[in-house]
Amino acid sequence: MITPPHQNKEVTPEHDLLVDASGLVCPEPVMLLHSAVREASSGQIIKLVATDPSTLRDVPKFCRFLGHQLIHKDEASRYLFFIRRS
Repeated sequence: MITPPHQNKEVTPEHDLLVDASGLVCPEPVMLLHSAVREASSGQIIKLVATDPSTLRDVPKFCRFLGHQLIHKDEASRYLFFIRRS
């Protein structure tokens, strides 16, 4: 689910779009991230929340391949990624 800031109270000034891919498995988290990147403007930050361990491999590769900046990731109980659109 891709959520713009005005529709989700969890969105903080740290990111512009939230993609909640919790419970989804490969390739769905990256497909949702790709949709969010298309909606985002250059420089905006997308927060991806995922539970599939394959995102630890797939998201960095996605960013490198398309030239986006992976600015932070957290591997706690869920996997959090913050991606700046190029």
